[in-house]
Amino acid sequence: MFYQTESKAQGWRAVAVFGDERGEALIVIGRSSTQVRASYVESFMEILDEEEREQVNSIALQRWQGAPDAGRWLHQTNLKVPTSARLVRAAA
Repeated sequence: MFYQTESKAQGWRAVAVFGDERGEALIVIGRSSTQVRASYVESFMEILDEEEREQVNSIALQRWQGAPDAGRWLHQTNLKVPTSARLVRAAA
């Protein structure tokens, strides 16, 4: 029996790339690049602690290419790493 849990696959994601041995951390996943771009700053603050945020070199915006069970993530562009000044303004 097949259960479909969503009408459309989540085809975009933002991934934090660390400058040390940690590698990468998933920040947010969504159905469109617009959706991911709109929510990655808030997710960045919620998911990573202060020490981890300081170690992030870049945030990669990636798109899924291929079938849901056989594909790969393709790098599309880099997103701006949130800074404390931007985060203070966003919270106000």
